[in-house]
Parts: sequence; structure tokens; C-alpha cells
Amino acid sequence: MIEFKLPDVGEGMHEGEIIQWLIKEGDAVTQDQPIVEVQTDKVNAELTAPITGVVKTILFSAGDTVEVGTTIFTIQEEGELPSKEPASDERDRSQLQPCDEEGGDRLASPWPPEAGRALATPFVRQMAREMKIDLQLVMGTGPAGRIIESDLLQFAQSNSDLREHPVHSNDRILRKREPEKKVNQPTSAETGMEERIRLKGIRKKIAEHMVKSVSTIPHVTHVDELEMEALKELKDQLKAYSEDKEIKLTFLPFFVKAIVIALKEFKTLNASIDETTNEIILKHYYHIGIATNTSEGLIVPVIKHADQKTIFQLADEIRQLATEAREGKLSLEQITGSTFTISNVGPIGGVHATPIINYPEAAILALHKMEPRMVVRDLEGVIRLMMNMSLSFDHRLIDGVTAVQFTNRIKELLENPIRLVVEMR
Repeated sequence: MIEFKLPDVGEGMHEGEIIQWLIKEGDAVTQDQPIVEVQTDKVNAELTAPITGVVKTILFSAGDTVEVGTTIFTIQEEGELPSKEPASDERDRSQLQPCDEEGGDRLASPWPPEAGRALATPFVRQMAREMKIDLQLVMGTGPAGRIIESDLLQFAQSNSDLREHPVHSNDRILRKREPEKKVNQPTSAETGMEERIRLKGIRKKIAEHMVKSVSTIPHVTHVDELEMEALKELKDQLKAYSEDKEIKLTFLPFFVKAIVIALKEFKTLNASIDETTNEIILKHYYHIGIATNTSEGLIVPVIKHADQKTIFQLADEIRQLATEAREGKLSLEQITGSTFTISNVGPIGGVHATPIINYPEAAILALHKMEPRMVVRDLEGVIRLMMNMSLSFDHRLIDGVTAVQFTNRIKELLENPIRLVVEMR
């Protein structure tokens, strides 16, 4: 019998959420056959069978969050004789029954729980404590009768009108307690108009990443504006050529190229700080992250070695990465290793923002909507196609003067795209 433990499928991943099982207990499977889909803070991963055999026990349900190294299912190798049932109650539980933080049986055990102890994960136990629910009163619907999150919610809904009174169970007297009254507790009408969604999966990791960034990096944001007339004219001139290549050309590849040129000149914007060694890491490679909105949250696919790619290659790769991000098909390699990030919010509107740096990078550039504006040129008011850009930077590494010089360089290249073309290499 082989225990399949949740592996680290990410960079330093600590836990994963089970999205769905692709098999059920008793199924015969072949080696490398997909068994379960797991979501980490970065990607969705399909885990496969390590051997050909029969799935004996599934230890967690869809929706459960599991720590790396925890057994999630067991599989009996093809041709292996079934293990003999122990003759007494002294079963060896050492392999399939790790302890939770309370010293008791973890829900991963296929054996019946100890007398008087409900079968539940540490997460469900904590949830029960917060809801003031005695697990002994709850009927478990998970594997081996374990109590899962939905069982608690169902129990709470079914017993919401019970008052404090004794309940007899297993010759013990248990008590249902009324919820403690809290200050400013919502009225029943307000409660009925609320919806609670557990913070989990990618959204939870985004929240943790943002807190890490803001709590570690002293953010400063510099805003400037670009005149886009000349770049739009160049893009329009290239439209027929790009269509012949079946490539959708946008402004973003031009920004990537201009940013890379500027990063080579202002090296601290393509750097990070190693807090453990107190060192500045200057990176001589240019991996540009493109913040992409998806139904699961913000994903940042990465264009590797952007300095070595043409405008058309960048355009095609940006389109492919955005499509795969929205379909949840990105690999770990495609979403890690960025050195600088672009957040293009222009298509959805907005003229100014303070973007949060993609930790541990040193800066992020947000691009805003293009619109005709009245500006002054040669002391006369004229209408030009304008765009704002917001640069948030790590003030530990980058001074305000450097940040302004960096955006000025980008402006110089994009407002004079012939110069951009000449300087690309």
C-alpha cells in the first residue's frame, strides 16, 4: 500500500486546496493517470497516480485545504495482496493517522475515531469552536464519516432556533449554547442580506502577497503623462503588416520595449533586496510581468527575456499568456521570476492609481486610459491623445530623482517612437 502525500508543486508552497477528485475509491488506475486537481497560490495542478493499482482510500474532500506532506489518498499496487485485518483493536495507525495540533486523530485517518472524539480536520475543529458547535452532535458526511465544513454549516442552519438545553448523546449530557450577544450584532434583516464567502485559494494568496508587499516595501508613487499621437500613428502603420502575420498589435509591446531600455540604464528599478543577507540584487535579465485580470483574481504571467524579442513576438506572447491565464492553464514557469511588472488598467478606465509593487520587485508601472485632452504646446492650447502612467517604487532602493528620470526616459522613447525603433536591440 502506498500513501500519496501532497507534494510541493510551487516555489515553497505550504498548502493546497483540493479542487476536485478525478477518481473515486475502488477505481483501478494506471501510472501517471490524473487523480486529483489541486489549487495553489500560483497555479492549478493535476496530480497523477504514482503506480498502477487500485485507489483504496480518499482522505480529503473537494474544498479542503491540505498541508504539504500530508497523505491525501492511498493506492494498492497492482497484484499486491490485500493487507490482513488486525486480530485485535490494537491496529497500527502510525502511517495513516498523523496527529493534529490537539494531539488527537487527524481526519486523514481511515480508521474509526477514538470513542468520544469526532473525526474532523484541525480547520473544521477551529471552525466549530468559532461557531460554538459541539462536534459530537454533528453527523459527518466525509470519508469514514468525518465532519466537513458543509456539515457544520448545515448543522448550524438546522439548529439555529434551539435554545440552551441538555442533549443526551453516548450516555453523556451535552449542551447547546446560545450565541454570545455581541455589541452591534447585525439584526436578522441585515443578516439575511449578507453573503459570506470564505477567503481561500488564489484570492487568499493575493491578499497575503499584497499585505507582504505593503508591510515590507515603503511605497512611493510618481505620476506622469504621455502624448500618444506619434505612437498611435506608428501602430496604425504596422496594422496591415501585423494582420498578415495574424498578430493583434496593441500598445503594450511598445511599452515593454521602452521599459526594458530604461531598465538597462536605471538598474535599481530591475533589482530586489534580500532581507536575509541585507544585499541588493541587481538583475541583468529582463523578465516583464503583465498583470492580467481573471475570474480567479489577478494573475501575473511573465515574458522571459523581453529584451531579446521583437515587437511582434512580444505581441503574440502577451496574447497567448493572457488567454492561458483566463483559462487557468498557465504553468508555474510562466508565472514566476518577473523582475518588473506592468499593470495595464487603461482598457477599463481610470486616470490615476497607486499600484502595489509585486514583491520582491522594486517597482511597478500602471498604464491608464488614453483620451483626447487639452494641453499647451508652444503657448497654445491644442487637443492631443494623452495617457497617464503611475510608477510605484521601493524607496529603500530608488530615490525620487531616479524614478522621475526613469519615466522621463520612457516618455522620450514612446513620444518619439522612431528613437525607440533605433535603440531597440
